[in-house]
Amino acid sequence: MPEAEDVRRVALSLPDTTEKVAWNMPTFRVAGKMFATLPEDESSMAVRCPKEERDELVMSEPDKFWIADHEAQFAWVRVRLAALEDEHELRDILADSWRQAAPPRLLEAHPGLGLPAAD
Repeated sequence: MPEAEDVRRVALSLPDTTEKVAWNMPTFRVAGKMFATLPEDESSMAVRCPKEERDELVMSEPDKFWIADHEAQFAWVRVRLAALEDEHELRDILADSWRQAAPPRLLEAHPGLGLPAAD
């Protein structure tokens, strides 16, 4: 089961990522744009998720994903770290969120990062 330090390590391994404390919690940013946070007691993380995908995600795996009330109007979803299968799943989720925040120059430099693997 991934823990807060795993989130930090994996997030910071993504290109041009920095950590900054905001709202009394660690936040992770790509080129200055936030893509992940470690809120509250660091038992979960918040990541970017398009609103049109978020509700389906929460309905399909409610033990893993949920929407915090104060984030409902934004394109963010919470992830329970204890519900993640392994570090590979953690990396996939963080990389997908990274892609949503990364500027075009980084997406062009890392075209496969955060995309589903081709079968």
